[in-house]
Amino acid sequence: MGPFARALEDFFAHRGLALPTDQAERLAAGRRKRRIDAIPELLRPAVMAFDASRMRAQDGARRASTRPRSDHTLETALSILRDLARFLAEHRGKDDWALVEVHDIEAFLATLPKARKRRLVVLRQFFRFARSQRIVLIDPTRTLIVKERDGFRGRTLTLGQQRELFRRWTTDGQVHPHEALLGMLALLHGASRTEVRMLKMTDIDAAAQTVRLGKRPHPVPLDPASWTVLQRCLAHREAWPTANPHVMVTKGTKAGRSSASTAYLSHVLDNCGYPPRMIRSTRLLDLVNTMDPKLVAAAFGMDPQATLIYLADRVDEGRMVGGEERGIHRH
Repeated sequence: MGPFARALEDFFAHRGLALPTDQAERLAAGRRKRRIDAIPELLRPAVMAFDASRMRAQDGARRASTRPRSDHTLETALSILRDLARFLAEHRGKDDWALVEVHDIEAFLATLPKARKRRLVVLRQFFRFARSQRIVLIDPTRTLIVKERDGFRGRTLTLGQQRELFRRWTTDGQVHPHEALLGMLALLHGASRTEVRMLKMTDIDAAAQTVRLGKRPHPVPLDPASWTVLQRCLAHREAWPTANPHVMVTKGTKAGRSSASTAYLSHVLDNCGYPPRMIRSTRLLDLVNTMDPKLVAAAFGMDPQATLIYLADRVDEGRMVGGEERGIHRH
């Protein structure tokens, strides 16, 4: 389906003149099939059965109005199993899941140490399924541990880098409005890419100068700098003849009603040199270590355990002397 057909579908479906097509489901099915087809033939049937069971679970969750696994989650799991199957066939000389041992899994996990936790979760799910179906007699992942130390291990910005970005997004008229909006909301308000991507015009309260971000229980008050950046983004949006309800409208979404793609948001900040996660983590790390983590979790609509990883295991000397190292808000 091309962009014109998608635009027509959005138009008629939104007005109740037609039912939406199964375009998204067919595309997702095609992506899963490509991953399964890349698995060595003798190892493929078990993965196909695993995928079928996950699809049944997804359909059941939708019928029960609970939270089903997303297509991205299902596809990521198949990618991991595809990589494991190729590794077993090419490097371990094994073409039967029943022959897989814990040493094979350890060797596979060692190829990407940073992805160990994510990969191990998927492999445990697969081998539990395989054991329940008598595909394997012993689960080779049952004795494996994640081997990750607790605490935040990501990168963050220095105070100088934060100030540099703040000036870039508030004073440089050449910066794209989408970059400035995502950057400022992440830097000052800890907004994620998904929160900014899904932000709609109806989420903006012009009188109170607040916005609703994601699952946060309360509207987020915007400071003058962030509000100015938002207004610049809205002015950019008005240049498009669009009925799209989202604040961020791109060339590919102006004719429809869908949000900007995840891939687009992933590259919006490329020109500034820092990824969105790094900027958001800087803000969360600062908030959690200066406030009660439970309050931060409540304000952001996060699980309380999710904020605990940002707790530092030492005291920042800059905070003890009461100097300028206390945060970005001193300019």
